[in-house]
Amino acid sequence: MASMIQTFAQKLKHTGLMALCVLTVLSNVAFADAPSERQAFLRQSFTKEIPLPKTLWLDAKIKSDVKKILRHDYPGLRVRYWQDGPRTLWILDEVGKYKPITVGIVINQGAIEKLKVLAYRESHGWEVKHDFFTRQFIGARLPKKLKLDRHIDGISGATLSVRALKKLALLALYFDQQVLSK
Repeated sequence: MASMIQTFAQKLKHTGLMALCVLTVLSNVAFADAPSERQAFLRQSFTKEIPLPKTLWLDAKIKSDVKKILRHDYPGLRVRYWQDGPRTLWILDEVGKYKPITVGIVINQGAIEKLKVLAYRESHGWEVKHDFFTRQFIGARLPKKLKLDRHIDGISGATLSVRALKKLALLALYFDQQVLSK
């Protein structure tokens, strides 16, 4: 009987280790997809070649406004973006509930032309990835200080993810204003 229990315990331990290995590989694959999604978004967003990335340095005034938009400090000193004439492209992250959501946003002449979730890492609220939700942002502008010009309908059960995408849309529009006003 004791040997049966030992054998069962060894199999359970082995199965547990295998499950842990599989989960580790799957999580690494999920995170590895983000760079390829970014490249695909860049290729789809620019008809010719992808312009070289540029940098927006966040001075004290910009950091203060960004903190109002995000309701927390921005972790970096600069933001990378791509520009082709009046079009700018931003790839930004914001935490939904626990994990970052990566979103690509194209701004054209002060309005959102395209918004796409590139990497969604949360366990709930994934509906924000779908076109029926992201289409609401197309054409949105920032006419008033730090407010979108339209209402964005939420999704039941995805409140924090919806909030994260709204913040990122605002942030991209704000960053676009900063870049084009220089």
